[in-house]
Amino acid sequence: MSIRLGYQIPSFSYGTPVTDLFPTVIRQVREAEDAGFDAAFVMDHFYQLPGIGEPDEPMLEAYSALSGLATATSRIQLSALVTGNTYRNPPMLAKNVTTLDVVSGGRAVLGIGAGWFELEHRQFGWEFGTFTDRFERLDEALQIIEPMLRGQRPTFDGKWYHTENAINEPRIRDDLPIMLGGSGEKKTFALAARFAQHLNIICDPAELPRKLEALDQRCAEAGRDRSKLETSFLGFVMIDENGDRAREQQRAFLRSRGIDLDALTDKERAAVTARQFVGDPDQVAADLKARVLDPGVDGLIINLVANGHQPGVVDLAGRTLRKLVD
Repeated sequence: MSIRLGYQIPSFSYGTPVTDLFPTVIRQVREAEDAGFDAAFVMDHFYQLPGIGEPDEPMLEAYSALSGLATATSRIQLSALVTGNTYRNPPMLAKNVTTLDVVSGGRAVLGIGAGWFELEHRQFGWEFGTFTDRFERLDEALQIIEPMLRGQRPTFDGKWYHTENAINEPRIRDDLPIMLGGSGEKKTFALAARFAQHLNIICDPAELPRKLEALDQRCAEAGRDRSKLETSFLGFVMIDENGDRAREQQRAFLRSRGIDLDALTDKERAAVTARQFVGDPDQVAADLKARVLDPGVDGLIINLVANGHQPGVVDLAGRTLRKLVD
């Protein structure tokens, strides 16, 4: 498994009838596959996130959508970025991702995190619990899921979860990769060192040197070869052959979230746009290289939240960024 360049779909609000929604998703992922992306991701949420849209905007269930994408593609890896552990019992999640692997011919990746969106939990009736609760649950879940992905039949009696010789068949491989996603230097990074083949780091790029140093420490504590744990960074990209058009896309997107860049101080503007990479292809590539890859991150996962559903945009991003990570 290697994910040096990934494409995430964060929004299904395309201004189309619902009947055209999934064809638009398929077209994006096919375009990503043809443009050289290693993996495609959907979010595992039930409501749209507050930084992107309103709760009642369209949101597909992740594993149903990924299975549909598996039959529409042939090479690209498929995953959620990331699965909320609290939304499914661990053996069921192992079965979900293993079924995706079978359906896709061995292209599934289990992206997983502790869960954080309280509104979904409350309105769907899931226990949210404390921050500590959610990470205890994730730790226990991985102790069940990881052996099930490897063909073992775990019996587990924990605080949160219980299994008895849990069977996970059929499978087509014993090395289905696990990706952890998050920013927590103690809990998330420690779990990645114990269980994962890939860590997607979500933070202000200025924090990356400290994050990578913390990851080195967690791997050393776990006796893990740090070179065997691949890393990536999730960035918001607004790209256009005309850099001014890209910057207007950024402004329009932020206005849709109630943010006027011109009304902010320099410090406020820097904070709001820290994870955004905006401009023409050369500008976007140079910015990602300087702020993400040069500090030592292995790969990039990007979304094109402003216009990724428009034909040709995913291709432009892929052609621009592929050369950075090869």
